[in-house]
Amino acid sequence: MPSQDRAPAYEPSRARRLGRCVRELRQARGWSRARLAEQAGVSERTVARLEEGAVVRPGVFTLAAVADALEVTVDGLLAAAMPVPGLWSTGYEGRTIESFVAALVEAGVEAVADVRLTPISRKPGFSKTRLRGALADADIAYVHLRALGNPKDNRAPFWDGRVREGLAGFERVLQEKQAQDQLAQLAVLAEETSVAVFCFEQDESRCHRQAVLGEIHRRTELPVSALA
Repeated sequence: MPSQDRAPAYEPSRARRLGRCVRELRQARGWSRARLAEQAGVSERTVARLEEGAVVRPGVFTLAAVADALEVTVDGLLAAAMPVPGLWSTGYEGRTIESFVAALVEAGVEAVADVRLTPISRKPGFSKTRLRGALADADIAYVHLRALGNPKDNRAPFWDGRVREGLAGFERVLQEKQAQDQLAQLAVLAEETSVAVFCFEQDESRCHRQAVLGEIHRRTELPVSALA
């Protein structure tokens, strides 16, 4: 049984949303962090950590002081921080890392689930380490779900039009325990925040992620949107 002190999976995302909300309200007033700290009666470090999403569980008195200084309600701040469930489908084919991250931000995506078996790319920015860094700069979480990757020997059917054959082969992969565990992880994530399921192919009909998204849709009943 999980410890009661352990933060729920969605709380880091909620902390980032709260931080963005506070930052945008502060900037709309033309205030510096030091000015907000002075008005709220808290330290500038507290404001900085709050805005950066580093405070997973901010104190009630701190939230109340910041909300009062910004002339909003605590309920309003918390509502802005609540995660918005959602499923997106996307590939990086034909994109630059800059345009990809911009599209995610525009759509309000807060997490990327990478379902590539091996998250390496010759295209700048899309290998795991650099991708995770670029997403972090935009306050977007990253998770690699390797067990939901398509094996090399099952990729050709998706590329040459034998999609049913490819889906049948991938269905066997999805029945494996680790894949089932990661499907459950992805379903929880999708119900707690807006998540983009990510691979190479821009056209979902040529990619195994359609099976992943179909299964998550079945479990959560969340609609799936294509990232523009």
